[in-house]
Amino acid sequence: MEHRHPPRFCRSTESRSATLARLAPVALAVALLAVLWPERARAEFTVCNQTLDVVNLAVGQEVDSAFQTNGWWTVGANQCVNVIREELANRYIYIYATDVFGQPILNGSTEMCVERRRFTIRGIEDCWQRGHIATRYYEVDTLEQVRWTLFLTESGP
Repeated sequence: MEHRHPPRFCRSTESRSATLARLAPVALAVALLAVLWPERARAEFTVCNQTLDVVNLAVGQEVDSAFQTNGWWTVGANQCVNVIREELANRYIYIYATDVFGQPILNGSTEMCVERRRFTIRGIEDCWQRGHIATRYYEVDTLEQVRWTLFLTESGP
């Protein structure tokens, strides 16, 4: 008596296009999960420099019931930088931007402090008296979003 082994590979009677059509909703669901999964989303404040010049940035925001300024970030032409990496807790973020010669490139109206070198300064009062430099930051209304991108262009934000 001859013993037959079952075939190792079976051919489906379903056509290739029918198989793809059946799997398409599953593939779409997996793709959407990958894009929308909460852990992958990062809340942040990003500044993109769409000018032809290098820009130096300082940022101001309210932290623990007091204003705080931080700097510096250097952003090349057509580059972006994340100046706040956590979820935005404030509606208003303040940006001070200069060209490589230290000349302001944004017309701001909110006076806050900076330093010549990297800094973190608590409080915005009496900058000169506390040994800092008083500058005018540009106010950005983030509309209470948790993520915001500011685009710097030749004509302003």
